[in-house]
Amino acid sequence: MKESTWLNLPSLSLAVKSLFTGYILVVGLGLMMAGAQIMLTHGMADGKFGLSVDDIVYSYYGNREGSKLESKLHGSMKDKATPEENLTMIKWARSGAPEAEWKPTIKPIIEAKCAMCHAHMPALPDVSDFKQMQAIAAVDHGAEIDSLTRVSHIHLFGISFIFFFIGLIFSMAVGFKPWVKATLIFIPFAFLILDIASWWLTKWNPGFAYLVIIGGFGYSLAAAVMLFTSLYQMWIMPWNGRSSNENTWQD
Repeated sequence: MKESTWLNLPSLSLAVKSLFTGYILVVGLGLMMAGAQIMLTHGMADGKFGLSVDDIVYSYYGNREGSKLESKLHGSMKDKATPEENLTMIKWARSGAPEAEWKPTIKPIIEAKCAMCHAHMPALPDVSDFKQMQAIAAVDHGAEIDSLTRVSHIHLFGISFIFFFIGLIFSMAVGFKPWVKATLIFIPFAFLILDIASWWLTKWNPGFAYLVIIGGFGYSLAAAVMLFTSLYQMWIMPWNGRSSNENTWQD
């Protein structure tokens, strides 16, 4: 009996190609949205658009010369209130967030400009509550340990599943030496570990902030190479009349 050699991307059935392509398109869009979300949150930590080392430091180590409230009012929340209102809240934070000024001065601004989101979304701190607002107005020590732990395990479990299926599809690509393909498949997992570890290292020492950028760029680039290669081999190669008898799951 002749051994089957169909297991490669150009030779997959139309149904399997459609399945893989749908997954790749949705995951690719998801990765782009994740990048946009990073630019709109961490990327505005220093008050300037675009992700920089300072953004990473402020997000994880904190801006220890000021408060989280001040960082946000200079950054991603800058346009939510008027400059005068922002300055009023910053001065309140710098003076120790006294309770005497809360109800007459600060709370009306919060209720008018911030509470529509921050008082109704479970993932956001309730800034209409004085105790929570007082904590935000304290010196900024960056990401809290419980928050960092929660986000770390979500990323490790969730993103590793994404990379698993990207790698599984790419494992059927033809024309690669086995060690090259194995390296490309492993790179996103390695850089994901580096990325998460660098959050904790930056929390301890801001000098590690560069590793956050390196980790995120590394796994994004490797994933992009695998995604585009898979699409090319499933659709463009057969369209150009190119095929393969290689069984890609055998070295």
